[in-house]
Amino acid sequence: MSPLSASRKSIKTLSSLVIVIPKLVSIETSRALRTHDRTLRRRAGLFRFSASFSTQSSKYPEYEMPSVTWGVVQGRKEKLVSRVIICDYLKGIGIIPDELENLELPSTVEVMRERVEFLQKLGLTVDDINEYPLMLGCSVRKNMIPVLGYLEKIGIQRPRLGEFVKNYPQVLHASVVVELAPVVKFLRGLDVEKQDIGYVLQKYPELLGFKLEGTMSTSVAYLVSIGVSPRDIGPMVTQYPYFLGMRVGTVIKPLVDYLVSLGLLKKIVARMLEKRAYILGYDLEETVKPDIDCLISFGIRRESLASVIAQYPQILGLPLKAKLSSQQYFFTLKLKIDPEGFAEVVEKMPQIVSLNQNVIMKPVEFLLGRGIPSEDVAKMIVKCPQLVALRVELMKNSYYFFKSDIGRPLKELIEFPEYFTYSLESRIKPRYQKLQSRGIRSSLNWFLNCSDHRFEERMQAQYIERDFEGPSFCIGGKLELPGGQIVSDEEVESDDEVLYRRTVSL
Repeated sequence: MSPLSASRKSIKTLSSLVIVIPKLVSIETSRALRTHDRTLRRRAGLFRFSASFSTQSSKYPEYEMPSVTWGVVQGRKEKLVSRVIICDYLKGIGIIPDELENLELPSTVEVMRERVEFLQKLGLTVDDINEYPLMLGCSVRKNMIPVLGYLEKIGIQRPRLGEFVKNYPQVLHASVVVELAPVVKFLRGLDVEKQDIGYVLQKYPELLGFKLEGTMSTSVAYLVSIGVSPRDIGPMVTQYPYFLGMRVGTVIKPLVDYLVSLGLLKKIVARMLEKRAYILGYDLEETVKPDIDCLISFGIRRESLASVIAQYPQILGLPLKAKLSSQQYFFTLKLKIDPEGFAEVVEKMPQIVSLNQNVIMKPVEFLLGRGIPSEDVAKMIVKCPQLVALRVELMKNSYYFFKSDIGRPLKELIEFPEYFTYSLESRIKPRYQKLQSRGIRSSLNWFLNCSDHRFEERMQAQYIERDFEGPSFCIGGKLELPGGQIVSDEEVESDDEVLYRRTVSL
């Protein structure tokens, strides 16, 4: 080949390169611009929370990918480089990435930054993320937005979503259809009101991670088996949802069995749990049994334990030793009631262990101010402990009616302190006026300590029955006369029914 031909061929090749290179540059520039434009659009639209979190694919086409990594397909080397860059970024903002070692991370640091900023916008801090860094493995569009949107839909307000995620960050990994929706449907099936679902889940968000056929179903089935009404399960869940996560064999059944061993019937335990489901949260070994031992050590008779618990179930979860010690000392010092009398008071009205001492002193001071000796006031309280929980204003009205209208000696009030526990307008006045119209004179006990039906029978009788020595009063129950006679509308009632009736105070 001649030198001239070679020169012409080189010039021709250079000319073609000059034409091709600009085209290549133009193609690469165009690709880069499009990629940059998509990134900007994605970041600009990330925090636009319109009326609700949207998961429609048509709105976010750039996130329609089979992997949460988003971006280009990377080789092993590129993935390692990206992971190093992302970990450096996380360390730079204070997040410890150690737990992310086996977690699939996004392909670019920009995507990780979006996740961090999204969580911070919800209200989570770097410390919160460090508590559960695995949340950074959740896609904003595929995990976070659908889950948060569903939580808002079932009643958790948007300002509280951050707190919810902070308390139970595992929810971000959940599938709305497979995991969250079935739990909500289960709760609705238990008669939890629709408007209460959000409240229940905020109290106990871990419910969303339970299997329906596991602990939740068995705990409900056991409670129904001991007598809890199925229609009361919903209110119980609303009040204390934690029992749905308790194991029957190790938590619920041992507690119920122990209460039954103290003399409580299962139907009474069931009524207690219906009204105060939080009793199931009392630890049997660390709280309940020590409290029972404490009651016995302070003089409460073992046969009275069932009545004490039925009247005041909360006593099983109190720091009882400190409370009983304080109240016993107060009763001895201020009210002149010895430990035996104090034990009798607790048996009749166990709420006394939680009653404020200033509240107790107000009715006591009122009685002392009426000229009743302190020794007699002490006897009145032991006989009718409910006196110390009465409002002084009501006691004044009843006392003035006793002095001005009934006109009896003060001794009758001392012998029958239960007089102050009856309603002046609905019982004392009407019955006394009927006695006056018939010209009958009787003791306070005779015309007050009976049902309306029994009182009418007495009004029709041709003679006045003799008075008994006086009733023993048990708050929440009936008046029990000496000899075991129960003042009731019914002629015969078993001991079990008596104890059952006393749970009306619940």
